[in-house]
Amino acid sequence: MSWWVYLKNKDEVCEIMPRHCDGGTFVLGGTNQAELNITYNYSPFYYKYFDKKEGLKFLDSKKAKDCIKKLEEAISKLGIKRDDNYWKATEGNAGYALSILLSWAKQHPDAIFEVR
Repeated sequence: MSWWVYLKNKDEVCEIMPRHCDGGTFVLGGTNQAELNITYNYSPFYYKYFDKKEGLKFLDSKKAKDCIKKLEEAISKLGIKRDDNYWKATEGNAGYALSILLSWAKQHPDAIFEVR
C-alpha cells in the first residue's frame, strides 16, 4: 500500500527540477513531474514527527508554502539518510521522501498538494 503525492497548479501536475527517480514506483530515466509514490511503511514516522492526527495526509489540499515549515521540522527530526532498501521503514527513508516534497514546495509555493 502507498500514497501518491502530487503538487498541482490548478489541475496540472507541476514541473520540477531536477528530474527525479524516487519512490515506490517511478518513471525509468526520471521525470520532471511533481508526483511521488511513498510507501505506507513510513507512516509511523509521519504520524510521530509530521502530524500526529493525519500523518502524510496533512498535506492534502494545502498550499505548498503553508507546509514548508512543517516539512522542515519533520525532516530535521527524521534526517535524510536513506537505507539501500527503499521499502525499509527507517527515519532517514521517511525524511528523504519529505525532503523531495519540500524542494517542490519551495519551487512552487502557490501550488496545492494532493495526497491519494
